Amino acid sequence: MQFYSLLKYLAMDTASKRTVRLVMIMIVVALLTTALVYTSFSASSETRTPSSLIDGNDPGENVRLAGTIVRGSATRDGETLRFRVSDTGGGKSVPVKYVGAVPDPFKDDGTREAIVSGRYRGGVFHADRDSLVTKCPSKFKKKEERKKSSKKA
Repeated sequence: MQFYSLLKYLAMDTASKRTVRLVMIMIVVALLTTALVYTSFSASSETRTPSSLIDGNDPGENVRLAGTIVRGSATRDGETLRFRVSDTGGGKSVPVKYVGAVPDPFKDDGTREAIVSGRYRGGVFHADRDSLVTKCPSKFKKKEERKKSSKKA
């Protein structure tokens, strides 16, 4: 049966062969696109605040934790960096245990926002290696807020 299909393909004129090739390429592209979209959505994890993490009842689930680094909370113990992340407007905070590269803008001055991926177990957020992302506040503030903060300094 396959041999017969091959003979039919070889007997086709050039325009028909181009059409068959184009259809085959389009099918392959559609399959690859579907696989890529499925992989990106299934690999993403939910972003949580410290309050929702503490109040939630799903320990051990892989999530991203987003909030403000608590002033004066960062300590180093060898490769391990320990700090606390609080809700952006203040409120509850979660201790974070992190190992990996620390971004340059990381500071525990109470103004920096951080996002880390990992799992919340035993009252501590265990961050995945090299998952820490720190936002520099000057880039995300409105112009008026930057002027106020520069006048204070």
